[in-house]
Amino acid sequence: MAKKKKSAPATPGEKLVTQNRRARHDYTLGDRFEAGLVLKGSEVKSLREGHADLKDSYVFVRRGEAFLSGCYIGPYAFARDGGHEPEADRKLLLHKREIERIRKQVDEKGVTLVPLRIYFSKGKAKLEFAIGRGKQRYDKRQALKERTQQREMDRAMRRR
Repeated sequence: MAKKKKSAPATPGEKLVTQNRRARHDYTLGDRFEAGLVLKGSEVKSLREGHADLKDSYVFVRRGEAFLSGCYIGPYAFARDGGHEPEADRKLLLHKREIERIRKQVDEKGVTLVPLRIYFSKGKAKLEFAIGRGKQRYDKRQALKERTQQREMDRAMRRR
């Protein structure tokens, strides 16, 4: 099995596990948050091997606690007693004030919490997520058009 290419970490000392590259395409992203993940030992071992996928995952707030749902963390081959459930909801570690602020923003219509990446920082598993508003099809086309125009302008400037 071929290893996935990973982009460079945002800051030194971080090891990127996986990222949701589709998020920037499908959502207009607002405030970003960093949260710790509550994981079992086999989940940590699996993350260190890079066996995770954020596709179709989301964050939700219930009873004053935040959870990551739909995130796939592959089974660890050497785990005892069957290891862990690959798509279980995982609790996020945030301050109560942060959770309350997030909950208020999510109560707006059309807003969701989009996971962006999972990484290790100082040996701890972290999740970066953002408040996102879903893009319509024409918004996606407009963003693609703007990117293409900007790229062409940059090329023209380099040639001069």
